[in-house]
Amino acid sequence: MTFLLALCRVDDLPGCTLITLPDEIDLANGALLLDAVAAAVTSRLDRMGLLVLDLTGTAFMDSQGARLVGDVHRFLDGRVPLRVVAAPGGLPSRVLELTGIRRDVPVFGNLTEALPG
Repeated sequence: MTFLLALCRVDDLPGCTLITLPDEIDLANGALLLDAVAAAVTSRLDRMGLLVLDLTGTAFMDSQGARLVGDVHRFLDGRVPLRVVAAPGGLPSRVLELTGIRRDVPVFGNLTEALPG
């Protein structure tokens, strides 16, 4: 387990890397989070089979959170599959729906569904 910039938690699990994002994602930390996620991906790219971003503990997220997910998706550029976990009915799930990110990135309602079987 690694903490990047004390912003997010990174766990290397069998078959995937899980990044747990903070309780708030907004203009104040969006760019820093992208840097942290990009660093985690870059250092693991040779052994990463799947990247899962966990938003289940994120209570507040504005459009910066959707931008983060979209930027991570573009950064991966098809090299690694990306999945997002967001509680149904929660603010992150609604933001991802309203911004259209869900069309490009699979969003799961819980971590068990998102992790590789």
